[in-house]
Order: sequence, then C-alpha cells, then structure tokens
Amino acid sequence: MLMNILVTGSNGQLGSEIKKLPGNISGANFFFTDIDTLDISNQLDLVSYCKKTNFQYIINCAAYTAVDKAETDIELATRINVSAVKNLAEAAKVNNSFLIHVSTDYVFSGHNYTPYKEEDEISPTSVYGKTKADGEKAALQYQNSIIIRTSWLYSSFGNNFVKTILRLAKERESLSIISDQVGTPTYAEDLAKTILDIIIYQGKNTPKPGIYHFSNEGVCSWYDFAKEIADISAIPIKVKPIETKDYPTPAQRPCYSVFNKSKIKTTFEIEIPYWKDSLKKCLKEINS
Repeated sequence: MLMNILVTGSNGQLGSEIKKLPGNISGANFFFTDIDTLDISNQLDLVSYCKKTNFQYIINCAAYTAVDKAETDIELATRINVSAVKNLAEAAKVNNSFLIHVSTDYVFSGHNYTPYKEEDEISPTSVYGKTKADGEKAALQYQNSIIIRTSWLYSSFGNNFVKTILRLAKERESLSIISDQVGTPTYAEDLAKTILDIIIYQGKNTPKPGIYHFSNEGVCSWYDFAKEIADISAIPIKVKPIETKDYPTPAQRPCYSVFNKSKIKTTFEIEIPYWKDSLKKCLKEINS
C-alpha cells in the first residue's frame, strides 16, 4: 500500500503518538507538520504545500484546545478550529485526498443520560465547543471526510490531566477533584492506532466517510480517573471528591460526555481497550 499521508499538528499529543506508528502502514510516506513548518490557517501556504505532494490522506491533529482561554481568545480559536479546517477540506478536495479530522465531546451540551450517538443533536456550551462544532461543519462540506470525536485525551506527550495529577501529587498532601462530571479517558496511542487502522481498512474496502465516536471503553468521573492515576502509580495522596460548583471555570464543561462507540467498532472492525488498561500502559511509559 503506497501512499502519502499528511499529518498536521504533529507535535501535539495525538500527532506525537502517530509519529511512533508509521510502520503500521506498510509503504506509507508520512509528512509530519506543525505550525512552524505549515500554517494550515494560511490557505495559500497550504495549497502550495499540497501541490508539491499528492496526498492520499490528510490527518488533522491540529486544534486550539485551551478551553478556558478560548472564552476570550475567540479569534485565534476560530482561526485554528474553523478556518484551518475549512482550508484543509478545500485542499483535500482539490487534491482528491481523504480528510480525517479530530473533534471533541464539547460539541454536546453534556445533558444526556445515555451515551451520545453520532446522530445526536450537538449543542455546545463553550466557545471551544462552538468552534469545534463549526469545524465539523466545515469538514463535512467535503464528501470524503471522516470526523472522529474523542474525549479526555491524554498521552505521555504534552500537557494533560494524567501528567498534571502526577505533578501535583508530588507537591501536595491531598487533591480535590470533580466527581460529578462523567465521561471516558482516551489514551492518544489507542486513537492513533485506530486512525491508521481506518486508513488500512479503507485501502481494502469501500471508504466510509462520516462522523464516528472514539474513546476507551468504560465510564468514570474525573475523581475516579485521578484516584486511579494515584493508585497505579502507588502515590500516597488523598484524593477528595468535589462538585463542579466548588471549582468554577470560565468555560462550562459537559457534565456527561460518554460516547456510544458501536458505529466505529462495527464499521472498521476494531476493538477498543478498557480505560484502566490503557492508563496502566501510559503510566508505564511515562515512568520509564
């Protein structure tokens, strides 16, 4: 399978995990870019870059993810999460590439009580969520696009909840963590493998564009997540549950963001690991 694959935002958590896995697709040439090598919000630069190479796939890992900062930094969040996605969709269309774009649980209000399906109505409550929802619309203007919504992403790379808990646990005797926001952590390595598995699948079968949900299996609160991080790492710190109202933030978080993942599992014939098993893998990597 000889193909060229462009990965944008490759210095982030997900892009860094994809960098570890190029051997998963035999014969593929990966082109890893980030803002310092390719500004996807600049349409002329993007068109020029894509003209040089015939990309079969574009994987967009670039995103503005500073959720609270986005409440005031609206222009930059919009440029990265909406305008850049529109540019990528247009570049993919011109070059006849397949676009895989990563989105978020924040496109939902979080008021559900059963796992969100792909066809459920989106209703973002934050600037970040609204820009990601608009980015989805921009990607879907191009027929050969896949949107993968994910939640609570973490990795051995970059800044994330897991690494924050590990750092704070060394500095404090106790931690107060929100217990009334429920969802599922996603190990970025598992998502990276799934994206490449989708590309392999589509190389052998009819392409399946559309929206898909992906996180690890299982359900927990942020409190459960933090306690598991401390327990696996054998850190003797007291983790205390608190309510959302006790920890106000500029941006509203979804209180429930569990995904129904039946569609991605059945469509692409994949198995998804349990969140605690993936967390153990990531912690082992961080500690090594």
